Amino acid sequence: MNTEQRIIVPLDVPDQASAIALVERLPQVSFWKVGLELFTSTGPSILELLKSRQKQIFLDLKFHDIPNTVAGACQAAAGYGVDLLTIHASAGIDALKAATAAVQTGAALAGVKPPKLIAITLLTSISSRQLAFDLKIPLELPEYALSMALLAQETGLDGAVCSPQEVAQLRQTCGDDFLLVCPGVRPTWAEKGDQKRSLTPAQAIQAGADYLVIGRPITTAADPELAWKRISQELVNSQ
Repeated sequence: MNTEQRIIVPLDVPDQASAIALVERLPQVSFWKVGLELFTSTGPSILELLKSRQKQIFLDLKFHDIPNTVAGACQAAAGYGVDLLTIHASAGIDALKAATAAVQTGAALAGVKPPKLIAITLLTSISSRQLAFDLKIPLELPEYALSMALLAQETGLDGAVCSPQEVAQLRQTCGDDFLLVCPGVRPTWAEKGDQKRSLTPAQAIQAGADYLVIGRPITTAADPELAWKRISQELVNSQ
């Protein structure tokens, strides 16, 4: 996998026309993320469009429900032939086990390769203070993220989503075969926005991330193509 293939760009736009415009503006991007907003707006047609252009797809719907409902959703989503699919680790061990089995079933029924099922450890917009005072979780934030990743690994998931600041500890503990996807990555020249636990792209890769999700520094830049090239070059130079 070359450096550019490790960058996933979110299609955080409200409709299919806007998504197509962004994909066409950044033809060099091979991996796109479809989240709740766009999928709710377009349904699976956006996935079909991306697949027709030979793009990889991160379907980031962050399932979080009772085990039976999660299993049904994962089975359906696996049939789309996407590459990555997310579920909240905090849905619990029974839901994670059900999801793991369901993606295999759904992919087999559709005759496609099953997606890598990855767990959300903790949203990158949540700070240590919010974890303690708002969510009433008594663990330190890195300890909580690690516990969620280990729960995912123990139940057979392929990897986890974590902030760049937790990735080094997760890589060391979970090993090299556990996929780690890092949103909240921000180049030094970009605004952090609502990301509380950020690193630069080069720092995140060096810490052990497999994939970086980089949105606004690219998609809202005055020149998205230039921003993409700049980040890609920084990653190449850091190796």
